[in-house]
Amino acid sequence: MRRVVITGIGAVTPIGNDIPSFMEGLQKGISGANLITKFDASEFKTKFACELKDFDLSLRVDPRAARRMDDFTVYGMYAAAEAMENSGLDVSTLDLDRAGVIWGAGIGGLKTLETEVMSFARGNGTPRFNPFMIPKMISDIAAGYLSIKYGFRGVNYSTVSACASSTHALMNAMDTIRSGRNDVVIAGGSEACVTYTGMGGFNGMKALSTRNDDYKRASRPFDVTRDGFVLGEGGAVMILEDYEHAKKRGANIIAELAGAAATADAHHITAPHPEGLGAANVMSSAIKDAGLNPEDIDYVNVHGTSTPLGDIAEVLAIQKVFGAAAYDVNISSTKSMTGHLLGAAGAVEAVAGTLAIQHGFIPPTINHEFMDPEIDPKLNLTLNQPQERKVDAILSNTFGFGGHNASVVIKRFK
Repeated sequence: MRRVVITGIGAVTPIGNDIPSFMEGLQKGISGANLITKFDASEFKTKFACELKDFDLSLRVDPRAARRMDDFTVYGMYAAAEAMENSGLDVSTLDLDRAGVIWGAGIGGLKTLETEVMSFARGNGTPRFNPFMIPKMISDIAAGYLSIKYGFRGVNYSTVSACASSTHALMNAMDTIRSGRNDVVIAGGSEACVTYTGMGGFNGMKALSTRNDDYKRASRPFDVTRDGFVLGEGGAVMILEDYEHAKKRGANIIAELAGAAATADAHHITAPHPEGLGAANVMSSAIKDAGLNPEDIDYVNVHGTSTPLGDIAEVLAIQKVFGAAAYDVNISSTKSMTGHLLGAAGAVEAVAGTLAIQHGFIPPTINHEFMDPEIDPKLNLTLNQPQERKVDAILSNTFGFGGHNASVVIKRFK
């Protein structure tokens, strides 16, 4: 199989609107949580989220075109523009029939759907909907816009697997390059669900933290007082290339996407398998696919949503897969800083892991105060402060409602 390398990365997150500021946020352990500004959340059980801050779409997206896009597409276009710049790709020199886009979005254009339905409900019953409602709402449209912008005529579709969506996008992009069908793929994900419906829906299922009096520290994975996740928004992108293709054009190779896997819990629509069975299977399969052993992994960026059941199940799975090596690997949840970006989480966290390889640091799990007695205290959860470490290989996990599990392994390019 052909090797798949990463030649460009881009991100727009609640702790930084580009790669340099995102990395700074990770290194400083910044919390992206604030009181919601997008709408009046005073009557909601949760009044805070990890929104983007000082986001100026015009820096990388045509504002006129953005009017025909939902925010999740805007975030994807923005992050992809940075990644393409970062990659040094000259589109005019590419075989565009072998260049594609695979995009992950768990929900897609929720704000668009919400706005149109609320407008209809407030009206007199006349079914007058915006002609752009459907193309703005559908979750595959970001992939379509990206292919149109760059003229990529190869593979083009969206992966939808809840919070595992963009990890599946990275995996599928890796597979299509490995198989020889495509040379270059823009892969990633975006989400924009800090809306009435997003907050209300997750509140309704009691998934969100309600720590309104201490919202900056509400996302607290592994802490015994954790009470749910904090909703986030944004997106991240990787430019993936066949190694020979990248070498021929003299690309700056950032890292190698070495392995990936996908499994199912086959257990419950929202709760993880209590023993982390599906999570253990996907991690061991991804490591094997990369041609590595568990002891070769230096850092695990966990799904780590700060939910009572999920954090424990994932830690149990790590101990099952890594055995004695579990005490040598760094573990952390960057969701403690960014919040949970749903379908975009996998891409954002894979980029965080890539930065760890590039710059020799482990992002922290912030906001931790009291260890859950059900979690082994000897594990290195990288609590509250980043750690310097040479990182040669990382494992990034994402688990979605429906029991969808996906993991990727990224390693230092040699």
